[in-house]
Amino acid sequence: MGSILNSIKDWFKEILVDGIVSNLANMFDSVNEKVGEIAGQVSTTPQAWNSSIYSMIKTLSEDVIVPVAGFILAIVMALELIQMISEKNNMHGDVDTWMFFKLIFKTFCAVLLVTNTWNIVMGVFDVAQSVVSRASGIIGGSTSINLSSVLPDLEDRLMDMDLGPLFGLWFQSLFVGITMWALTICIFIIVYGRMIEIYLVTSVAPIPMAAMMSKDAGGMGQNYLRSLFALGFQAFLIIICVAIYAVLVHNIAVTADISKAIWTCMGYTVLLCFTLFKTGSMAKSVFSAH
Repeated sequence: MGSILNSIKDWFKEILVDGIVSNLANMFDSVNEKVGEIAGQVSTTPQAWNSSIYSMIKTLSEDVIVPVAGFILAIVMALELIQMISEKNNMHGDVDTWMFFKLIFKTFCAVLLVTNTWNIVMGVFDVAQSVVSRASGIIGGSTSINLSSVLPDLEDRLMDMDLGPLFGLWFQSLFVGITMWALTICIFIIVYGRMIEIYLVTSVAPIPMAAMMSKDAGGMGQNYLRSLFALGFQAFLIIICVAIYAVLVHNIAVTADISKAIWTCMGYTVLLCFTLFKTGSMAKSVFSAH
């Protein structure tokens, strides 16, 4: 009778051990893949990220937004002329001709900005891409989580455990695996969402640029440029987060506690997702783009 019970117990243990090993083997594959893609994604310019979307946004900006910006520019310059005359002469008829030359020069600069907005915007992201590429070259280290190196002789150690702890560990590995899939989706949303935001922001760039030379509405263009720099240099903060994550996952010591190793790896991945979410607000606070 005892041998039959032992056989059944060993059979259950083998099933649980196989399930745990399978869960652990596939647990971090998707996360390793997405984290490994982060550096390449954020160091890519909008043109290189997706040429089809880039062409579409550029066409929309030049054919739809630029005419709107031209209309706004005409209104802004007309209001600027009225304000200049009103402030200088207080409506007494004493008009200096230099004001018209000043207005013409400001209008010329504004038209130059609006017609070259796309090149200016892409120049910002080219600068940001150069900084990120340099950072990627300096900051090294693999971001892949490999539990086999942290947990040597895993199957033998699992077979030495009782059924109760094995069942608990199987449930933990299943829960952590589901959580890691959710974190993979979060990383995807952060990285790809940033690129979509870049395309959205660049598509309407001529409108804030049209107000850049205005005394009253100039803050609109300045805030836009700040937000643009913040969006570009957010990639640098993302690279730093990934570099810190790489150091953390490779400093996980070989431990006899399998459960602790699993939860430590998941904790570092959760920390990575949290810091990636914070990079947007951090970049805006640096450039004061509110």
